[in-house]
Amino acid sequence: MEIKTVKLEIPEGANIILGQSHFIKTVEDLYEVMVTGVPGSKFGLAFCEASGHCLIRSEGNDPDLVEVAQNNAAEVAAGHTFIVVMKDGFPINVLNAIKMCQEVCTIYCATANPVEVIIGQTDQGRGILGVIDGVPPTGIEDEEGVKGRKKLLRDFGYKL
Repeated sequence: MEIKTVKLEIPEGANIILGQSHFIKTVEDLYEVMVTGVPGSKFGLAFCEASGHCLIRSEGNDPDLVEVAQNNAAEVAAGHTFIVVMKDGFPINVLNAIKMCQEVCTIYCATANPVEVIIGQTDQGRGILGVIDGVPPTGIEDEEGVKGRKKLLRDFGYKL
């Protein structure tokens, strides 16, 4: 087995959700989750089909984000994986609905951080071994850090 890393493209102001599913129906079901989960958000999604035609299937309501999702899916090129690229909303707004989607097996990450996907490649194909999401910690949160975290959550509207 060969091990590789792939850096995902995440446009400025966007978040991504990377996961694994098991059926071509994933594309339409994730589209429905996105349009009902955060009305007005912009997104693109792509799914790597692992049998039959083995195509990258895609949907979305923003052509640029669909293209980013397709390009990321082509770089990862692991069967039955999907990627959602979203703006004007956060993964927290749709993550539980995505997890409840009948075809979804695993969520690897949901982030706006730089992401490297660790890929295992064999003669049969590719699979995701894991992800590197962001950078290592620089220390332990202090009192100012607590205040900053709480302010950020309130600024986003997640807390009173």
